[in-house]
Amino acid sequence: MNAQDQALFDRVTASFAEQFGHAPDLVVRAPGRVNLIGEHTDYNDGFVLPCAIGPANMVAISKRDDDMIEVVAADFENARDSFALTPRPERNLSQPWADYVRGMLSALQKAGCTLSSAKIAIAGNLPKGAGLSSSAALTVAVGKANLALNGIDMDNIRLAQIAQRAECDFVGTQCGIMDQLISAQGKADHALLIDCRSLELTDVRISDDIAIMIVHSGVTRGLVDGPYNARRRQTAAAAAAMGVTALRDANLDMLAAARLDAVTTARARHVITENQRTLDAADALAKSDLAALGKLMAQSHVSMRDDFEITVPAIDDLVAQLQDAIGNQGGARMTGGGFGGACVAIMPRSRVADVQAAIETTYKTPNGNAPLIIFERPGPGAAIL
Repeated sequence: MNAQDQALFDRVTASFAEQFGHAPDLVVRAPGRVNLIGEHTDYNDGFVLPCAIGPANMVAISKRDDDMIEVVAADFENARDSFALTPRPERNLSQPWADYVRGMLSALQKAGCTLSSAKIAIAGNLPKGAGLSSSAALTVAVGKANLALNGIDMDNIRLAQIAQRAECDFVGTQCGIMDQLISAQGKADHALLIDCRSLELTDVRISDDIAIMIVHSGVTRGLVDGPYNARRRQTAAAAAAMGVTALRDANLDMLAAARLDAVTTARARHVITENQRTLDAADALAKSDLAALGKLMAQSHVSMRDDFEITVPAIDDLVAQLQDAIGNQGGARMTGGGFGGACVAIMPRSRVADVQAAIETTYKTPNGNAPLIIFERPGPGAAIL
């Protein structure tokens, strides 16, 4: 266990012991992710290229002898939530973090899993609102922990599908499968090219001399009540107008012939072109062709900014500064669902110090602070520790 995971393990087990008076039966870790390219393509049956990262959520858990679930959140000053398993859990509007726990347990029950009551402590070190999928890491960790506690064997793809249903049906974010699947199925030193229709996974090795830099813009995201769900409706409408199941099946000629309104056309154009960029980027990354990858990342950001309209000025400024600092030896783009969050940059490891120094000099968050900068290597997916 590396130092980052050990510190989080110590924190979640200490929280559990303090709140419940004994050590947990087991601890599960599920990582966040950074998406290298392929934004808003997952719920359109398209392609994405994420990797799991080091920051994660951990769940400590033990059984109890009644029908209740009791949860403590170490990251929210040991805030507590308790609810009955029968009938199925309902929403807790006063504590949004608790809905991810309740939603995952409800989704597992709907999937036919018989769960026992439990004591649960959760803790994480993923930056909140950064677009690094802290919510997916939480639902996957909660799911894997409860499955293990009850001796239920389930493959990671099925676990990810149930975690997706928890976010879509219970919490209300109409997300695709990418975040949950990469959290469950990540592979060290590799990005995964995910076909979001077939769920076929293709390993894409990231050379040891390539660095991934994540820079938080300082603009916190919130997707459930924001425009995210509107984008999903718009792309579904575009697919229906072209007579295809999803925009995965459309092309630019079909889009031109459909004569949709300007906004719907732009939304669809982003998804159609982003799918091809993602396939091309996977090929470039496998060849360590950072110049080609950088051009694709730049095109992706422009498409997100102009066609999908999910960036914000601070994000655009940060991406431009990253691209200037990196030059033609890599690239940068916004990552995640949009409307704030983080940017991802890829470059030779030898360029890291210079790029970091440039960003720390030129970029300030909207509050005037230096941005959070983290460096990552692709890590493994969810696991019982």
